[in-house]
Amino acid sequence: MKSYSITDVGQIRSMNEDVVFASDIPVGNLPNLFVVADGMGGHKAGDFASKFALEVLLENIRGNREFNPVKIIRNAIEDANSRILKEAADHECMSGMGTTIVLATIVGHYAYVANVGDSRLYLIHNQDITQITKDHSLVEEMVRIGEISRDDARNHPDKNIITRALGAVKDVEVDFFDIRLVPGDILLLCSDGLTNMVSDDKIRDAILTGETLEDAGKKLIFMANDNGGKDNIGVVLAKPDTKEVEVC
Repeated sequence: MKSYSITDVGQIRSMNEDVVFASDIPVGNLPNLFVVADGMGGHKAGDFASKFALEVLLENIRGNREFNPVKIIRNAIEDANSRILKEAADHECMSGMGTTIVLATIVGHYAYVANVGDSRLYLIHNQDITQITKDHSLVEEMVRIGEISRDDARNHPDKNIITRALGAVKDVEVDFFDIRLVPGDILLLCSDGLTNMVSDDKIRDAILTGETLEDAGKKLIFMANDNGGKDNIGVVLAKPDTKEVEVC
C-alpha cells in the first residue's frame, strides 16, 4: 500500500478546518484507514469539530473488536456524531459546529467507503476518474431533480450549503459504497476546497502524470491555490500494491 496526505489553508482563510489522515498499517481491526474531514462553525468551532471527529473516530475504531469493516466504520461515525453534539451542547461557543467526513479502508480486492457531507472520494481507474460518493448538499439535490445542470452547479451561490454533517442531528445518516479494485487503481479523498477550484478532468490529469502520490498531491494543492484557493484544501491519495488487489 502507498498513500499520501496533505492539507493546506488556501489563499483566503486564516484557519485550516480540514483534517486528513492516512495509515497504510492497521488501525484496530481495519487493515488501513484514510480520512478527510472538513469542519464548519464560527470562531474555531469548525477547526475543533473536524479534529475532534477524527480523534473520536480513531479511538472508537481502535477499541472495536468487530471484524466487519462497515460495522466498524458505522459505529465510529455514529460515536463521533454523538460526541460532537454533546460538546456543542456543553459549550456555548461550540454551538452549531459540525464537520463533513469521507473515509475508506481497503480490504483485499475491495475499498469500503463512507461519507457524510460533501467531501468526496474518487476512483481513478485506467484513464478515467469517477466520483464514488454523492454530495449531501442543496445544490446536488437540485441537480438530481433536474432543477439545475451539473455545469451550473459548479458556480451556484448556494453550493456550500450541505444537507448532512456530523453534529447536525442525533441520528446521522451515513452513505456506504464498496468498490472492487484492480491493479493500478488510485483512490482520492478530498474536501470541497479542491473540487470547487479544480475540475475533475484536471484532477485526473494531475494524478496520472504525477511521478509519485506525493508529487500528485502537492500538484493538486498548487492547482487549487493557483485557481484562487478560496477554501481549505484536504487531499488523501491511496494506491494498493499490485499484489494486494491482483486478480486470482
